[in-house]
Amino acid sequence: MVLRPPVTPMLAQARETVPAPGALPGEQRFQPKWDGYRALVFTPWPPSPGPLLLQSRRGSLLHSRFPDLVTAAAHLPDGLVLDGELVVWAQGQMSFEALQRRAASSGRTAARLAVETPAHFIAFDLLQLDGQELLHVPYGERRATLEHLFVDRELRAPWTLCPETTDVAVAQEWLASWTQVPGVEGLVIRGSDQRYRPGARALYKVRRRETTEAVIGAVTGTVRRPRTLVLGRLDAAGALRPVARSTPLRPEVARDLAERLMPAQPDHHPWEGVRFTTSWGSRTSLDVVLVEPDLVAEIAVDTALERGSWRHPVRFARLRLDITVANVPPFGAGAGGPARG
Repeated sequence: MVLRPPVTPMLAQARETVPAPGALPGEQRFQPKWDGYRALVFTPWPPSPGPLLLQSRRGSLLHSRFPDLVTAAAHLPDGLVLDGELVVWAQGQMSFEALQRRAASSGRTAARLAVETPAHFIAFDLLQLDGQELLHVPYGERRATLEHLFVDRELRAPWTLCPETTDVAVAQEWLASWTQVPGVEGLVIRGSDQRYRPGARALYKVRRRETTEAVIGAVTGTVRRPRTLVLGRLDAAGALRPVARSTPLRPEVARDLAERLMPAQPDHHPWEGVRFTTSWGSRTSLDVVLVEPDLVAEIAVDTALERGSWRHPVRFARLRLDITVANVPPFGAGAGGPARG
């Protein structure tokens, strides 16, 4: 059966650390985890003519927004399906913000952005070749075929073969050093004997996390039963800017915080009238309760920092009762080491 969109990609479940050998079928294969858009590339297969199709993780077709990739599809064989990550290069580095602009563009704007901020497709799996689907083929064989495809076709940018290693020490080095580069978040781990299971969370992912500090400015739930924290940092003008929302608090943590949080005085909170959303890029409103912004939280964050804010939920580690709001790293500083002072 020839694969056609939509195909639900195989997904990964989060792990705190690199799993021990044997956690996945076969030999462990490590790849960088890219901070882009998961996408599938489909080239036409007779008798169905047409351009390259670019499908998002959720099944939407994006190729009209990335005409540079459609043009570059001339280098790809017919009947091909690649699984990979769509990234955009801007100002000498990968930029998620530029990728978002391109994904929302159309027509002349899409054509202009294709020149200004070119897209790249980082291929990490092969689902079909010459019209023959490979979902049942073990990953190690699919990877070998993918590597041969890049060599035989002499594929170059915007088509990129995702680096891979079987060496745990090398993978740990990638996790420590490569994640210092914008656009790389951590590791994805696969098993060489794994079949491709659309929609299944059968892979593992490990994000690099660091600890830093932020100010508790609001909560979801109630002050006496907080569910999550909304956190902020002071900008250069001394204004408290939202930077993150936490994952759900553990019950014992919520009880401890409830004893220390104080409701904000009416009309005195810097976030009075600010509209919050449920997640980065969402338009769904989030109901919050403003609290006095005088408590500092130590949080564990990943590398997905955009315009001074973390796109993914952060994890509350502990209260920093030993420092004040003035000691917290400034807005836009990232993790950046310990608090000031």
